[in-house]
Amino acid sequence: MWDVDGKRYLDGSSGAMVSNIGHSNPRVIDAMRRQMEKSTFGYRLHFETEPSERLAAKVASLSPEGMEKVFFVSGGSEAVESAIKLARQYAVTVGQGSRWKVISRFPSYHGSTLGALALTGYAPLSDPFAPMMQAMPKIPAPRAYLDGIAMDDPATGQHYAAMLEACILEEGPETVLAFIQEPIGGASTGALVPPAGYMQAVREICDRYGILLIHDEVMSGGGRTGKFMGGEHFGVAPDIIAISKGFGAGYAPLGAMIASDRLINPVLDAGGFLHGHTYAGNPLACAAGLAVLEEIETDDLMGNAARVGAVLKSRLQNLMQRYSFIGDVRGEGLLLAFELVSDRQTMQPLPKALNAYSELVELAYAEGLIIYSRRTRGGVDGDHFLVCPPMITSVDQVDEIIDMLTSALDKFSAKAGLAAEMA
Repeated sequence: MWDVDGKRYLDGSSGAMVSNIGHSNPRVIDAMRRQMEKSTFGYRLHFETEPSERLAAKVASLSPEGMEKVFFVSGGSEAVESAIKLARQYAVTVGQGSRWKVISRFPSYHGSTLGALALTGYAPLSDPFAPMMQAMPKIPAPRAYLDGIAMDDPATGQHYAAMLEACILEEGPETVLAFIQEPIGGASTGALVPPAGYMQAVREICDRYGILLIHDEVMSGGGRTGKFMGGEHFGVAPDIIAISKGFGAGYAPLGAMIASDRLINPVLDAGGFLHGHTYAGNPLACAAGLAVLEEIETDDLMGNAARVGAVLKSRLQNLMQRYSFIGDVRGEGLLLAFELVSDRQTMQPLPKALNAYSELVELAYAEGLIIYSRRTRGGVDGDHFLVCPPMITSVDQVDEIIDMLTSALDKFSAKAGLAAEMA
């Protein structure tokens, strides 16, 4: 990308992990142009449109078996809102009206609308609006690396999953509607990969208590992790999926909720889904989304994300030898992050006054590299950085990313008075 002064930037975070296939792809733009010549709007209660029908069929074919119903929206917050409202309406329809609580994790981010924000565990974003929301129960995210527990030990997954069961029992199973999680973490946990056995144990617990499992694939879905859905890495299928961001790849506002006939048919039989958005199934957005998926499949971009992502992750891990204050590198495919700490043994964060999560982003920006940052520990302390270039990234561009990032880290360590080299 170039700014108005002609300065060149490498989009090392795909915007906000959105531009999965890069910017201004001519085939996607051509598909949108062709659709604009036909129609740009068709209200979903008045018309079925060819782009929405074709995209729904494609999405169903890429989703877990049996998840064949697709409800289009304009973004991630809408997708999550749709998921929890479908879950609630299903429960009411089948005579389980006592179920209304949606358990989520802390930290987490599920959207900025009030329903999605009630699920979000990120204090600076949610606290100002707390009086306006119905508080929802939270359990700790499975951050084994911070707790000093082995990621590869199945007992670790059981340890964190047991927190979900304990929460269900404390709240009363008859009141719990759903559990929502990101299969691979997004901005709030910085590409967190769950420990061994966690995803399977969570699925078993939800089944045991009749609780719906919602996967928030807004960031991890769309192929960025090397598979179309992040949950595929663990062989676990949810009951409802929310997807957006890279799904439309920034060409048009687009997202979707995906569910099975088991949930949808009772709701339809009872009179229909009490929910909707003006731009749901917009033909222009769906034409763009269909063209994006065609690019991903035709150019094997999921395979490229897996291959190039492995190289980028290795190069980021190598930086740990150069910088003692890089405490962790994590992620899958091209959904990757690294975290800065004061001490790798204790995983204590850097002093908050260093404002690392902002300073390093600005230094990288000056180098011509765009990365994405968040406070690691609920928005209050800690610093992690997402390095998530588009799925079209080459190994040569990985070299360029690492060179610019190294320069930024050198300047940050000097400015902050941190030792760059490992002792």
